[in-house]
Amino acid sequence: MPWESFCMMRSPLPDVDIPDVPITEFVLRYADLTPDRIAICDGLDGTSYTYAALRDRIHRLAGALAAEGVGPGAVVALMASNCPDYAVVFHAVAVAGATLTTVNPTYTPEEVRFQLIDSRATWAICVDAALPVLQEAISGTDVEQVVTMGEGIGSARSLASLDAEPIAQVPIDVATHVVVLPYSSGTTGLPKGVMLSHRNLVANLLQTQGVLAFEDDESAIAFMPFFHIYGMQVLMNALLAYCVEVVTLPRFDLVKVLDLIQTQRITRLFVVPPIVLALAKHPIVDNYDLSSLRHIMSGAAPMGAEITQEAESRVGCPIGQGYGMTELSPVSHVAEVGDVCYGSSGRLAPNTECRIVDVETGVDCPAGEPGEMWVRGPQVMLGYLNNAEATADMITPDGWLRTGDISIVDEAGYMTVVDRLKELIKVKGFQVAPAELEALLLAHQSIADAAVIGVPDEESGEIPKAFVVLREPGAMSSQDVESYISGRVTAYKRVRQVEFVESIPKSASGKILRRLLRTSGIG
Repeated sequence: MPWESFCMMRSPLPDVDIPDVPITEFVLRYADLTPDRIAICDGLDGTSYTYAALRDRIHRLAGALAAEGVGPGAVVALMASNCPDYAVVFHAVAVAGATLTTVNPTYTPEEVRFQLIDSRATWAICVDAALPVLQEAISGTDVEQVVTMGEGIGSARSLASLDAEPIAQVPIDVATHVVVLPYSSGTTGLPKGVMLSHRNLVANLLQTQGVLAFEDDESAIAFMPFFHIYGMQVLMNALLAYCVEVVTLPRFDLVKVLDLIQTQRITRLFVVPPIVLALAKHPIVDNYDLSSLRHIMSGAAPMGAEITQEAESRVGCPIGQGYGMTELSPVSHVAEVGDVCYGSSGRLAPNTECRIVDVETGVDCPAGEPGEMWVRGPQVMLGYLNNAEATADMITPDGWLRTGDISIVDEAGYMTVVDRLKELIKVKGFQVAPAELEALLLAHQSIADAAVIGVPDEESGEIPKAFVVLREPGAMSSQDVESYISGRVTAYKRVRQVEFVESIPKSASGKILRRLLRTSGIG
């Protein structure tokens, strides 16, 4: 039995050895064995890199960056949708010894500016479509160089023009060097830079290798965004590291995904629950041959047993589930390929421990009892950038990361998320911080007070709902509130429901009582 005194659980899987190597060396370690094999290709236009070409281009771009002073201590922002060159930029920055911060290409200028300032980026690389937003966003930031991934436009240079003699990996400490800074809201609050080291990333790739059990002839569609930790690690880096051909799409399109599965005989899909729902219920699925699929993995949000079984039956291949978060690089739990555990996120990954802690008493819960899940392992982040207080709130002195998720672990070690202690809203797997939307609402002159919660939605999992107190009754309509927010945030953060109330319930200390909004007559 994996429980020790019904308090702390260790992974039932054997530990893996984690080498002290940089992330790019690990991801490309088979390049000499498979130089002519396609590593990554564009699912729309077919452009591709073999492993040999990918390695060469990464190290040449790294040489160009280093020649212009990009190295240890420098931060490069990458604002792009999925494409083969995303992997090139990611790993070239790593080889140069710098840090990459990944930016959502659908962000508004205000959202981009916040991340550029907080991360102290001095270079920014983007797809052409994002250039107007980026150029507006860099005002007031430290960004000195702007590069587009297409043709150079105006003062922005082209990525293709950055080419030099290849360089070797710039020496760094793999355990402490921050290689990537994705932004997450943690358990609450505004987005924070999650400091992930080379060792964090390499460790988590090795922790999931045996569980995902890739074979030698596999391919996968990568439409989960690379700027998000799920796409970055579970798709881009893991697939490249284990010689699975990566077929990129800039965004999810059900018809295009189904067509690629049929024509290119795709073997793996990595999805979020709304896509599993589409596979289970959308009538167009019946028009395609999906027999090449061997396994589908869902993550980023919990998924129910019934919808999983319905989709499995229709598609004809097993569907597993995993659990993770940006602060965990990202995986802590995953169902092994071939393991049937409907509704559960599987068992602990190798080298990982967890505790289920009673949120009232702080005492560890016995098996089968709900509590907040704490996780410890080599995948736990170094901390939050520029925010020691938030780091201390998230990680205990002895290394336990508080996930903010209320979970149950049975005596066989299978974990199921049953609720969230944290305030984050999960929209199609993306985090939305209520505090961010509330700050925007309170900035409007007609709004006296506001609170935001997540409410269930069949397609998105959850959607943001705003409770608004107006300074003058009738000063705004629901549509006015929704339009005000939609012009200031990316699409998945937009408020989809508005309810006008006389007051927002708060504690004596002024904290919004979201529980009352969810359970009382107000909501």
